[in-house]
Amino acid sequence: MFYDITASAESRGSVVDLIGRTSDQIFIPFTVGGGVRDVADFDVLLRAGADKISVNSGAVERPELIKQASIRFGSQCVVLSVDARRSPVAPSGFEVTSHGGRRDTGLDLVEWVRRGQGMGAGEIVINSMDADGTRRGFDLEMIEAVRRNSSVPLVASGGAGAVEHFVEAVGVGADAVLAAGIFHSGQVSVSAAKVALVAAGFAVR
Repeated sequence: MFYDITASAESRGSVVDLIGRTSDQIFIPFTVGGGVRDVADFDVLLRAGADKISVNSGAVERPELIKQASIRFGSQCVVLSVDARRSPVAPSGFEVTSHGGRRDTGLDLVEWVRRGQGMGAGEIVINSMDADGTRRGFDLEMIEAVRRNSSVPLVASGGAGAVEHFVEAVGVGADAVLAAGIFHSGQVSVSAAKVALVAAGFAVR
């Protein structure tokens, strides 16, 4: 996954040229997100080499974007990415944020995921803003809450700090796990994470 994490906050699009050069060098499914606001953005990024497009703040602002994109490109291309944090007032206990976690939306996480899936999102990515960067583990309660209310592939993000954390996240319902910092720093390797998952009895590609 390639996320231009400040694109929405800075009101600019993803770096299309970089996406094109990256897609030429990799041979795994490539999801791109950041600054996606309309169907035209989907078209540009898919033509640049992305396999799937992740929409977050753009969908919060215009929920119909999910349906429009799924109709035109297929639900397999539409990934609903959600940044959420714990909230005492949200029915599920988690509130959706936008613009990289900078803005509260008043949307309940579980309700938003249900709506997104109903409008055609073929995959859900949930990122815990509370756990993100802590390296203390994924928010397992958040994963469980979404898993109970979603039937499409679920990717968990935010909080990975050890191989055991990946195992825990998959164990409570994540279909895939996402991390950045621990891989970039060399603290944990991708191969070590895969080995731990296989050892725990989970299928890994």
